[in-house]
Order: sequence, then C-alpha cells, then structure tokens
Amino acid sequence: MTKTILSITSSVRGDESVSTGLLNELLGGLQHEGDQLIQRNLVDASPLLTPQVAAELTIPVEERTAAAIPTLAFSDELIGELRAADTLIITAPIYNFSVPANLKAWADLVARAGTTFTYGETGPVGLLTDRPTYIVSASGGTEIGGSQDFGTTWLRHFLAFIGIHDVTVIAAGQMAMDADAAMATARNQIKAAV
Repeated sequence: MTKTILSITSSVRGDESVSTGLLNELLGGLQHEGDQLIQRNLVDASPLLTPQVAAELTIPVEERTAAAIPTLAFSDELIGELRAADTLIITAPIYNFSVPANLKAWADLVARAGTTFTYGETGPVGLLTDRPTYIVSASGGTEIGGSQDFGTTWLRHFLAFIGIHDVTVIAAGQMAMDADAAMATARNQIKAAV
C-alpha cells in the first residue's frame, strides 16, 4: 500500500545538518516505491507570528480580506500537507535548548482553533488524525529527552495538542561530547523504527 510522507526540515545548516542527514537515512528505510514524498523546508519560509498574522489566523474563511489571504493561504497549505500525510517526519535540531524559530513559526501557523484543535468539556481536543510521526533531532551538548531539552519535549506536546500521539524520537544528542556514539545511537533508533 502506498503512502504519503511529509518531511519537514528546520535546520539552518543545510547539507551539513546532522538532523537532516538522519532524516534522509530514515526516509531510506520508510519510503517505498510509489510513495509520495512532500518536502517542506522551513528555512526562510515561515513568517513569524506578529499581531497582524495572529489576527488573520482567526478570520473565518467567508470573512477573509485580500490583505489576509497570503498568510492564511500559507497556513492552509501547511495544514493541508499535514492532513495529506500518512507518515510525518520533522527535523528538530536543538538550538539553545529548544527548536529553531522557523519550526515554532510553523507550529504557530498550523495551530488553528476549529481547524486543527478545538476545546471540549475537559480541555483541548486535537482534530488531526493520528499517524506515525518521527522527530529527528541532534544537539551539541543538550541531552535529548533530558531536563534541559525544551525542544523535543515541546514538539511532542504540540503534536499531541493537534491530535498526533504516535511519536518516535530519533536522537543524536550531545554530539560535541561523543559524535560517534551519538550517531550510533540515532542509527540504531532508525533501524528499530523501520
């Protein structure tokens, strides 16, 4: 059975990025002939949340103005990619204990009340369908999953908020301390995942 894979990259390091390299290795095991791959590079692509953008994201479709259309159209495009994906892979390198700003900006654009989440009697309810999701992360000194990792822990929480709970973290943490061991750990996690 063919599937659609959404690959989201957020590293500013381009081809030198450890997390992007690991993403490609993971894709090598997950992607099969006939699968559709949607690639979204967030570097220089996601507008930061401003008062205007925040206001535009709350406008109902029937009330959109021409001025709001570009931001809303981009938000709709990102949400459409999420909805289309059977499998989701997100690179989330750790920069200063958290994710890159462009990944946070992406989250701000896909978190839309009534579209990707709503509030029920007991709190927030994610409106997206759960699917296998992989967070691929690398760090220089932060222990991924440790007490100072505010990146992958935040991203797992955010994904659950919009309805995605089946999340696996592939981590090459503390590369500055022992890069070979970190890469071996991540590659073993990839083997286990595929």
